[in-house]
Amino acid sequence: MDIDDLLDEVESKFVKNKSKPSAPKPPTKVIPKRSHLEDAIDDLLDLDIQDGPKVNKTTQKSMSKASLSESCSKTEPKRCFPVYLGGSEESMGRATSINKYACNELRCTACDFRVCTFDNMAWSKDTDYLFLRNNTPDFDKLKSKLKRKKGCRAYCCQCQWRNITELVELRDQELKWVCGKHKES
Repeated sequence: MDIDDLLDEVESKFVKNKSKPSAPKPPTKVIPKRSHLEDAIDDLLDLDIQDGPKVNKTTQKSMSKASLSESCSKTEPKRCFPVYLGGSEESMGRATSINKYACNELRCTACDFRVCTFDNMAWSKDTDYLFLRNNTPDFDKLKSKLKRKKGCRAYCCQCQWRNITELVELRDQELKWVCGKHKES
């Protein structure tokens, strides 16, 4: 049985013909034993994209119940949506539309660098791109441009910096910061 016959069989079983009827198809060869290709196609069709891990039939048969439940309990890292920045009084973590937290896994897509945060600190007015480019993420070098400011959180990567005092959604078009995914247990 070739791939065209398999595709015709799948189409006849799963696709409803909403347009005009097509010309009759030549009869397909009947093979009593299932081929490896047929098993693979069945595995692909059986996948439930919405729920659970992708487990094919051969793997599922060989897995014990304990290992199968263990693989189902693992979760993939998730991103904040929406992404928030916040002052030092704000809790940090993964934000959702219900739980608003300042993201602590920010990454800059412009310089491809992790965003550093410093609680109860603010950037001085003379902070510039070249200073950050040469000194981030070394706090000992960065502290020369940081000043104490209660309630403020200083954010920076190698190309941008911000002083934030309250929880705000990240909407600044100049900032190319995104959530870099939170590892959850």
